[in-house]
Amino acid sequence: MNEKGKKESSFAGDRVAKVIARAGICSRRDAERLVAEGRVIVNGHKIDSPALNVGPGDVVTVDGKPLPMAEVARLFLYHKPGGLVTTAKDEKGRPTVFENLPKGLPRVVSVGRLDLNSEGLLLLTNDGALARHLELPATGWKRRYRVRVMGTVKPEALAKLKDGITIEGIKYGPIEAIMEKGAQAAANTWLNVTLREGKNREIRRIMEHLDLQVSRLIRTSFGPFILGDLPEGAAKEVPQKIMREQLADFFKS
Repeated sequence: MNEKGKKESSFAGDRVAKVIARAGICSRRDAERLVAEGRVIVNGHKIDSPALNVGPGDVVTVDGKPLPMAEVARLFLYHKPGGLVTTAKDEKGRPTVFENLPKGLPRVVSVGRLDLNSEGLLLLTNDGALARHLELPATGWKRRYRVRVMGTVKPEALAKLKDGITIEGIKYGPIEAIMEKGAQAAANTWLNVTLREGKNREIRRIMEHLDLQVSRLIRTSFGPFILGDLPEGAAKEVPQKIMREQLADFFKS
């Protein structure tokens, strides 16, 4: 027992927020929020720190329910259509990604988000800790997009984005933005855009700063995972062998 009379964790294992995420309940960030809201109980006692270590001998419940057995981490490629919100439930009643997933998928969380009108590759996983790992800028994976813009494209302005840009106090990292091969600056121009950070509405805000209006935005790849010819609204699982090869750093941690 500690000085407050609470049972100590019986095993110096993983942090409770990570354990909750690995169980597929939510992302690690959301698990930390659940702890802060007093919704997590360990060994019969409410905890207030997501840094508490728990192991096989500890009993963890969230909202009164025990954690499900941790499943093998799985990763899926999903072709998100436009018009869906990347959230489990939308306060405005708009249709969501998770209401429109193909049948047969396990409970999954998304790796980051694509906004309402954006399309293309969205990674889904049953492992919240893996989702958080892939979202971190430190992972360093490039995200590639096809972006259709309205307005006059100035190649010299696009070229300057490689050094990063600050807009209204928000600093964006280096971005590669070029016109598609064969494209010409016209009323509607397709660009290939590559970035690593993926801040909220980053591409749209940068294009607006360049007096360009995004009329379509499609994510075509996320690191080594490519949308390819996956049909809109469809999902396919990444084979375990490929996933472990590409995510060796995660599975070694």
